[in-house]
Amino acid sequence: MAKILIIEDDTTFAELLEVFLTKNKHETAFATNVKQAIKMLAQEDFDLLLTDYRLPDGNGLEILTQARASGVTAPVVIMTSFNDVRTAVKSMQMGASDYITKPVNPDELLMIVSNALQKKQTPNGSKDREITDFIKGKSAIADKLYSHIDLVAPTDMSVIIQGESGTGKEYAARTLHLQSKRKNKPFIAIDCGALSKDLAASELFGHVKGAFTGALADKKGQFEVANGGTLFLDEIGNLSYEVQVKLLRALQERVIQPLGSTKQVKVDVRIIAATNDDLTKSIADGEFREDLYHRVNEFKIQLPPLRERGNDLELFINHFTQQANKELDRNVKTIAKDAKAILLKYDWPGNLRELGNVIKRMVLLSPTEEAKIEALPDEMVFAIEQPQANNQSDLKAINEVNEKTLITETLIKVKYNKSKAAKLLNIDRKTLYSKMERYGIA
Repeated sequence: MAKILIIEDDTTFAELLEVFLTKNKHETAFATNVKQAIKMLAQEDFDLLLTDYRLPDGNGLEILTQARASGVTAPVVIMTSFNDVRTAVKSMQMGASDYITKPVNPDELLMIVSNALQKKQTPNGSKDREITDFIKGKSAIADKLYSHIDLVAPTDMSVIIQGESGTGKEYAARTLHLQSKRKNKPFIAIDCGALSKDLAASELFGHVKGAFTGALADKKGQFEVANGGTLFLDEIGNLSYEVQVKLLRALQERVIQPLGSTKQVKVDVRIIAATNDDLTKSIADGEFREDLYHRVNEFKIQLPPLRERGNDLELFINHFTQQANKELDRNVKTIAKDAKAILLKYDWPGNLRELGNVIKRMVLLSPTEEAKIEALPDEMVFAIEQPQANNQSDLKAINEVNEKTLITETLIKVKYNKSKAAKLLNIDRKTLYSKMERYGIA
């Protein structure tokens, strides 16, 4: 049984969710806005957050950001209409576990909740299975990628893996580790985006009892836990400047100093970092140390987005279908022609992670041996079919769509800091607010 916080301003819908989840042996609590949810998170521990994207005083991304900043590590699932699905996919870049579109399908909701809770409880086991079940692809771009991995894996060089959210950065990092001389030592993965500024140094370097309020016992940092092995720093660009300074020293001197301690601990760790941002731009903006960048960037691996992987897409579709059949006890052998066309035309902004989720949902909703178009999310069908219905010569409409997309993506990138967003967009805040209201951006 899990304790789930539902954040939804539609009280009727929230009550339906509460009844459904309670019947399925979960304990639930309910908040109607961002402020109330943050207050409840400060007072109680939850195993999962299920939040609507649009809320009266903000949105689900703000809850995600504030929860992570305060040290809450519970997985977050975003609920959204299909009109906001692109933003929901982008929210996974900020650490959301998954998203589900309204109207919510009960079987799909249970599957997503179960997956999120399973990843929280057995992260290492699920990742090990992910390595076993993953396939490489056969395209020229895949061959180039894995030739680079094969080349650098046996060395002790620090590696930066760059790629969009969902392209498999942790899979690539684990592959590097398993092909290295450190393969029999620990592989420790840290999501830097989920670490609050106050807890990051403790998580990485450890602390002694009494080092700060709440430090009730000595704790080993992940550097020490990973000694002899590999430390994977996912979304390294999210580390605060102060922690970057400590990290640089640890890499240069191969020693760490737990918080509150006067003792130094020697460590032998290989660093693999990952980012979906261009760190050179973060350096130019003064948000990331250039000397740390050069320290971790002895070799760079660029992961291609799914839309650039050509015929590999069909391989991945077949692979995920077989995997979902096994997990869900289904027997989908074929995909209807119109459904297959949608899967092949869609541009997959969430990449492999989104594809895996969509295929699993499709298999779940397909009781026969053929998966039909009805089993695909409405937003996918809409995304493919809508452009054909629109007047493509309507320059104003096209420009407005592009402008809304740019504003939304910029807001996500700066974690909804509107001053930063306005600066990046080269407009004043008043103009930004006006455009957000015009396009219905929460």
